[in-house]
Amino acid sequence: MRQRGTLTVEFALMVPALVLLFGIIIGGARVWLARGAVEQVAGAAARAASLERTAGSAQVAAKRLAGAQAAVGGLRCQTLSIQTNTSAFAAPVGSPGRVEVTARCEVPLADVLVPGWPGTVLVSATSSEVVDSYRGRK
Repeated sequence: MRQRGTLTVEFALMVPALVLLFGIIIGGARVWLARGAVEQVAGAAARAASLERTAGSAQVAAKRLAGAQAAVGGLRCQTLSIQTNTSAFAAPVGSPGRVEVTARCEVPLADVLVPGWPGTVLVSATSSEVVDSYRGRK
């Protein structure tokens, strides 16, 4: 008994499964790498904000460094938002305080060939740094 064409049928059945498997691996890796990069962005932005003397300059420094860190880290976001809590700058000199930065990134997954996956996944991280208690504030 001849089995002509069975290899073609097996190949036709295996290709979609392999494409789906590779899509899951690529999408998972993209989200995993984005989480690490967003944590680094939040940490760097919090550190930059803690070194400033005013709340306004702390927010500007956090956003500027977050954008630079995202570019260097290869972070691919549809939108990258940085929120900075600078209430510690309102406290008088000598009192302790912390600057907190939350970074949010919408990671695109629309180009990954996995049916049922959303177009984007939101990845966020929060980091805080101590504001020097005895440094002058304005």
